[in-house]
Amino acid sequence: MLTTSTVTRAGLDAIALKPAECDVSTAASIPVETIAIDYEGREHLPAPETLVALSTETDVLVTTPVRADGFDPLGDDSLTAELPDAVGRVLVAGHPAYLTAEERERAVAPRLGAALETEPEAWVGTESVERIAMATGATQYELLSRTTERDLRALRAAGFDGDVSVYAPTVLTEDDDAVLDAVGAYVARRRPVARALPEDASTDATATGRARDVLLEAATDYALVGAPDEVRSQTDALRGAGATTIVGYPARGLGPFLE
Repeated sequence: MLTTSTVTRAGLDAIALKPAECDVSTAASIPVETIAIDYEGREHLPAPETLVALSTETDVLVTTPVRADGFDPLGDDSLTAELPDAVGRVLVAGHPAYLTAEERERAVAPRLGAALETEPEAWVGTESVERIAMATGATQYELLSRTTERDLRALRAAGFDGDVSVYAPTVLTEDDDAVLDAVGAYVARRRPVARALPEDASTDATATGRARDVLLEAATDYALVGAPDEVRSQTDALRGAGATTIVGYPARGLGPFLE
């Protein structure tokens, strides 16, 4: 009997991998259209041969922070030159945690523009630079939030007809403790959640009372959570609002995504 993979049942088009957490080559057997590899510092960039091997079966995108040395189109772009031709890119401003003080001061807009001149099919990460990203007209790479569906409908109503990819930590389980261990700390950093949490509250499975209630509710706003069929209802809703690609980050590891 033909079986459907967990990822397909959940309605995910793509997965996002953090190379500091897993061997990205393991993802070759996951039936998705696209694999997006997050940037966690140049020491964690996968080897070119690993990227080429992955790209034989699926589209591979590598996140490249345009302010970082090695990926700066207006300066040192030596790491860009090392990326295989078969690999696409996600252009981002760059998380401050992975940038030097000098890199953080570099202007984002001209660098995104210059990078898109040589990589016009790249996605553009919108976090912290939403207006600049929208101005490029490239595929928008949005982080799931409690307003994403509303924002997508507004974009489409305003006439934006470009592609919009939505990134979301994904927890394929109904177990509340597992959900909190996977994304509790992540959702706790979101400003509305941080304001609602009691001071010094635990954010993992040990959370109790009001903190636990706030975190579990927030998990459904900022992550895709539940059994695969439940997650499918969430991904379908995002597509109905205007998303073109749903990208899931395996917040509990790749194991559940390989089933």
